Amino acid sequence: MPQRDYVKAGRAAPRPKKNTKTVKPFPWPLVITVGVLVIGFVWFLYHLSQKTPVDDAVTPAITAKKDELPPKPAAEPYQYIKELENKEIQVQVEELEAKGPFLMFCGTYRAIETAQQMKAKVAFAGYPSEVRRIEGKNGVFFRVTLGPYSSKRQAESDKSRLMRQRVAECRIANAT
Repeated sequence: MPQRDYVKAGRAAPRPKKNTKTVKPFPWPLVITVGVLVIGFVWFLYHLSQKTPVDDAVTPAITAKKDELPPKPAAEPYQYIKELENKEIQVQVEELEAKGPFLMFCGTYRAIETAQQMKAKVAFAGYPSEVRRIEGKNGVFFRVTLGPYSSKRQAESDKSRLMRQRVAECRIANAT
C-alpha cells in the first residue's frame, strides 16, 4: 500500500505566481547621509590646510622651561640612608630539633604473597621497600615499609608521588 502524506492533503494548493515586479524605492536617506559626510570630510581637510604654522619664536621659550631642574638641596633631610649603610643586624637563630627518622607504611597484610605484590608495585614506581613480619594480638601480619627518611619532607614527597601514580596510599610515622 502506498504511503500517504496526510499533512499535504489538508493544505490548499499553492497559488500560481504573478509576473508583477515590485519596485523598491530608491534609498534617498542613505545617499544624502553619505553625501553630507563626504562634504564634511573635504571641508575639514581644507580647513586644516589653511591654518598658519606655529611661530618658531614661541617654541624655544617653552622648551627652555622644561629643561630647567629645581636646585639640589644643600643637605639631605633624611638620616636613615647613612644609618642603614653602617647598621649591623643581629639575628638569633634557633636550631630545630631533628624529630628522628621517619618510616612510610604502605600496607599491612595477613598473607605474605599480598605483601610481596605491594612491594613489587612500589618497586616498579622506583622506590625500594621491604616486608616486615609483625606479631600482634590477632596473629601474624606482614607490613610493607619504605625508609628510613631523615626528614618528613622527603617522606611526604615520596608519598605524594606514590599517590599520583596510584600505587598505594601510605602513611608516615616516626621510626622510634
